[in-house]
Formats: sequence, C-alpha cells, structure tokens
Amino acid sequence: MPELLNPDRLLPAEPAERALARQLSDGVADLPLFCPHTHVDPWVLAEDRPFTDPAALFVTSDHYVLRTLMSQGVPPSDLGIRPKPGGVPAATAREVWRTLARNWHLFRGTPTQLWVEHQLAEVFGIGERLGAASADATFDRLSELLGTPEFRPRALYSRFGIDLLATTDAPHLPLTAHERLHAEGWGHRVVPTFRPDQLVELDGAGWATVVRQLAAVTDIDTSSFGGFLEALRQRRHDFAALGATATDHGPAQPYARRSPPEQIRAVYDRALTGRLEAGDADRFRAHMLMEFAGMSSEDGLVMQLHTGSTRNHDRQLFRAYGPDMGADIPHTVDFVNGLAELLNAYGNAPGFTLIVFTLDETTLARELAPLAAHYPGLRVGPPWWFYDSPDGMRRHRELLSETAGFYNGAGFNDDARNFTSIPARHDMARRVDSAYLARLVAEHRLDLDAAHEVARLWAHDQAREVYRAAAR
Repeated sequence: MPELLNPDRLLPAEPAERALARQLSDGVADLPLFCPHTHVDPWVLAEDRPFTDPAALFVTSDHYVLRTLMSQGVPPSDLGIRPKPGGVPAATAREVWRTLARNWHLFRGTPTQLWVEHQLAEVFGIGERLGAASADATFDRLSELLGTPEFRPRALYSRFGIDLLATTDAPHLPLTAHERLHAEGWGHRVVPTFRPDQLVELDGAGWATVVRQLAAVTDIDTSSFGGFLEALRQRRHDFAALGATATDHGPAQPYARRSPPEQIRAVYDRALTGRLEAGDADRFRAHMLMEFAGMSSEDGLVMQLHTGSTRNHDRQLFRAYGPDMGADIPHTVDFVNGLAELLNAYGNAPGFTLIVFTLDETTLARELAPLAAHYPGLRVGPPWWFYDSPDGMRRHRELLSETAGFYNGAGFNDDARNFTSIPARHDMARRVDSAYLARLVAEHRLDLDAAHEVARLWAHDQAREVYRAAAR
C-alpha cells in the first residue's frame, strides 16, 4: 500500500481494540459497493466518456472542496467555476489544481483529506502527498491516466466492485441516459431515482415551465391538479421500468400535511397563472409529501427524505454563480410533529418504507431513533453531508443504536458526486463501523461473531434489503 495511506487509519488507538477492529475491517473490505444514493451524472456511464481533467474531477464538482477553499477567501473563479455572463473568467484546469495543492494544508484532519488521498493512492497509484511542489507532476500524471481505457468510467465501475449505482433524476426530463444504459445491458447496474423537487416548489424559478415539460415527457395534460398527479404516477412507472427502487425528496422542513381537495386544486390553479397567495407554496409542498407517501405505499418505491438545509445561504454567491456552490447551511427541524400525519397514515402500512436523513444531529437520539424504534415503515438514513465524517459516523452509531438498535437503519450510502471518491467513502464508513463494533466487543457488550455479522450488514446487506434490491 502506498505510504500516503496508513493501514490502521480510523481504527482505535488502544491495541486490543485495534486488533479486533482490524479483523472486522478485513472481513468487509472486499464486499461489493452498493450505492443507492449518488449524484453521479448518468451520462458519465452511458457515454463512458473519459473524465475531462483532474481539476474538474477533484475540485470544481466537489462541494466539500469548494466550501473549504472559499471559506479561506479563494474566489470561485480560481476553482474553475464559470460565472454568469459578465463575470471573471474561470481559471484553467492546471491553475485550479495548483490552487488546491497550494492550499492542501487547509484540509488537515478533515474527511476530504482522507477521501482525496485515498483516491490518489488507491485509484491512481500516486503515493506522494499533495502540495505546491508536487502540483504539476501530480496533475500531469492524473491527466495521463484519465486518458487511458483503464480509467474510463465503466472500467472503474467494474474495478471498484460496484454492485449497483443509483443516480438522482428529475421526472420532468427524459431518461435518455438510462434508456441507453438499459439497452446496452447496464440497466441492472445503473438505475435512476425519482427526484421531483422542482415540480413541488411552487415559488421556484420556472415552475410552470417544469410542469409543461412533465406534460411533454408523459403526453398527459397537466393543466389540472388531477392531470399533474396522473403524470407523476406515469413517471414513477417509467422510472421503475428502468430499475428505480427509490424516490428522493428535499424539502427545507419535514412537514407533511394533506389539504382538502378543493383547496389544493385552487392552489395549483393559482400557481399555473402566477397568482400565488401567502402560504400556498408551503401548503402545496406539505400536501405533496402526503401524495408521494401514498404513491410509495402503492408502487413500492422506497421514499427518501433529505431535509433540513437552507439552500444558497450566500446570496451574493448565488447571484454571481448560481445554485449548488456549497453555501447550503443546516437548520433545525421537527420530525415528531412534522411527520405525524404521514406516519399515522403510512408508517404501519405493509410495503411502505420511508428513509429519513437529518442534518440536525439533536434530532437523532431525541426524535428519529425513537420513531424508527416504533414505526416499521421508518428507517434512519446514514450520516449525511456535514456529518459523513469519521466522528459524525461514530456519533450516529452511538445515538441511533442505543434506542433503535442495529436493524432500524438503512445501511450506508456514499452520496457521491465525484465518481472516483466512491471507494474512499465506503472504506471510511467500514473502518469507522469496525472501530465502533470493536469497542462493543472489547467491553463484552457484543460477541465477536455477532460483530462480524453486523459489520457485513452495515457495509452492504442492509442497504440492499432496505432499498429492495435484494430481489433484483
């Protein structure tokens, strides 16, 4: 193994626990990677096109990298971000890579350091630590490798041992990339996920246009609320036909509440004509969570809820560069009251599964673990976004397991945008879980044989089961 990676990284410092953790980690290290929630562009695999350059792969598309560098005053244009018309031109790929290397010390002790160094060492065979002196040589070597057949996306997919990879897809747009993958025999390996947020955000830019696109892609009239629901059901069927097992929803608050039929139809009609009233957008969003839960109880698609983020908090950055620049900030949420109506309607329904992810750690032990310990239809998703770090993962295991046990989670998913980071993210999770289980064994709270079973469950089997991919 290259010197860049210590073989005992993330394992306990205490010798006896470390020895146990090594056994557990070794037992799951070679399991397939099951990836039920990613933000990988499906066209990357459909066209099997080479990655353009190291900067685009490691920097420009990675929110974790962008946030850290911009927090230290590095402007987005220096990171390869193209501004809106009239802005400062973006730096070249080599200049972006030099900026990353020159500022690599900023990532000390962060999960990003571990992810990037794992990619450099394990994926690309580069054992030298990144820095200003090594920037050009590393950039040249990465560029050379990315141009070879062995580093094209489909070759890496097979080399990584990926079991299944789900992308995140808007239902108002065609699924052309997935249709191509399906036709080429990759339909059981790369599947879409139904993400309808743009269709339920009435106050979002261009909502009426998005609804018209939904009508075009389904050939269903969406000028009425009934037609809108019919089109959504049709798209869910289309997604499932291409292998989808899940939907994904990202409201700011986990608030689900059904409105009377005549009231929600009136809200929809006002939205189409651009005459929204106060409270319409929130009412529609809450109603649609109930509608989507009802659809999942009927068609079996697992419902994911990623909530608790204030999007585009930096308004100046948003105006200059647009959304998704890393300026999304967690806020407090209320799952107990917000999901009460949804869980009372569907939480005990056979075949219904809701996976909830939180950015508010205080809710984990106080709300989500007790809810998951009661409702058979609720599972708690793995640490997400700001908390998919070694310490965040450890806290998550402690807070969830003490109330909900080991079997009311949803396994691990990597939430990756950078395709080559997927093995690094799974490796981190498996090592952290092994360290946690080793402590329980050392404290005689868990047998070693049981710990091996749980390590495998969390690393692979639980996610396949919860996302209903076991029968594929």
